[in-house]
Amino acid sequence: MAPLPDGFSYAEWNATYNALSFGIAAMGSATIFFWLQLPNVTKSYRTALTITGIVTLIATYHYIRIFNSWSEAFTVASKDGGDYAVQLTGAPFNDGYRYVDWLLTVPLLLIELILVMKLPREETVSLSWKLGLASALMVALGYPGEIQEDLAVRWFWWCLSMIPFCYVVFTLAVGLNEATSKQPSPAAASLASAARYLTVLSWCTYPFVYMVKSVGLAGPAATMYEQVGYSLADVLAKAVFGVLIWAIAAEKSAVEESGKLLPI
Repeated sequence: MAPLPDGFSYAEWNATYNALSFGIAAMGSATIFFWLQLPNVTKSYRTALTITGIVTLIATYHYIRIFNSWSEAFTVASKDGGDYAVQLTGAPFNDGYRYVDWLLTVPLLLIELILVMKLPREETVSLSWKLGLASALMVALGYPGEIQEDLAVRWFWWCLSMIPFCYVVFTLAVGLNEATSKQPSPAAASLASAARYLTVLSWCTYPFVYMVKSVGLAGPAATMYEQVGYSLADVLAKAVFGVLIWAIAAEKSAVEESGKLLPI
């Protein structure tokens, strides 16, 4: 974990502060919403919705830790009514919380999508293991590069992590087409497709944010872009994705309860 660069402007510090605060609010409120909706879906989809809430709960906890670590790393004060001055306290900023979070939540995100699609049991188990392990490997391979300042080393680990990343994205974009088409209603199929492609879209932002420090940006600006970018991508990939999971569960529950689909 490299020390933070000196020379943050108030705008750079504040943008990161607000992005992390937004992450806490979005993840925390999403968790409450998902768990309050559990009685409103049939038993078949409660596990998926429970996992959705667990994902955002884990993310809420880690965003609180990142936010506190960011706050403790700086002092912000105004002298004689002038502009706010931002100075390092010397305390470390622990961004490793992000990777702990991703190692736990990214496999669960994929598992909740597979569960809510209600595939045959063997296919559900197989896909859950394959995508879960691939996504965990992707996160584990990305971390060694994230904590490096050497650009060659960062690119090396980035390339390695992109191997399982491409496998997961290909499976979501192409491999689940047939399963999506077999959803019980056009609305459910449309929502499942939207969930898949939102995952692909939000995931594709992570490699680009990861590369911020590898394309000439450095210092406080690079740190700000990295923290804001990861925070926005997380909200899309967890809170917004979770809303789609709930919508799929609610739609399929309504279809089952109306008698249009016999529960398996």
